[in-house]
Amino acid sequence: MMVTLFTSTSTSLYSTRWTPSTTGQYAGTCIFIIILGAIFRGLFSYRAMQEHRWRGVELKRRHILVSGKKQDDEGARLDEDDIGAGDRTRRRIRPWRISTDVPRALLDTVIAGVGYLLMLAVMTMNVGYFLSVLGGIFLGSLMFGRHAVHFAP
Repeated sequence: MMVTLFTSTSTSLYSTRWTPSTTGQYAGTCIFIIILGAIFRGLFSYRAMQEHRWRGVELKRRHILVSGKKQDDEGARLDEDDIGAGDRTRRRIRPWRISTDVPRALLDTVIAGVGYLLMLAVMTMNVGYFLSVLGGIFLGSLMFGRHAVHFAP
């Protein structure tokens, strides 16, 4: 394995079967990495939009009052220690919900998987692959970045 950056056009990506043998195949591999980087940034924007939507649904939910427990303005349950805490920070306990937490976990898993694929491309130490990852992230930020900022929780 190389420990310095190099500029070969026949560097394997992810397996020995994915080894470009022509300049066109190398360019196609770089284009794939650029698209993967843009998808990576798009997934972050999608997650921010989903978090905004999930938060809105959570705020509209009706909460059941439990005898002996009080709620704050947003309906989150407060423990007895938190009631009358004055300037102390209150703990907001969000209940686990299959309709929100499973999709969130799946989305986080996909984001991690794509991130690891991009990391492996960089770890080849190929300059073209490295610049393709950066270019894809830049392109994805241009395409999707405004959505992530707008919907940030």
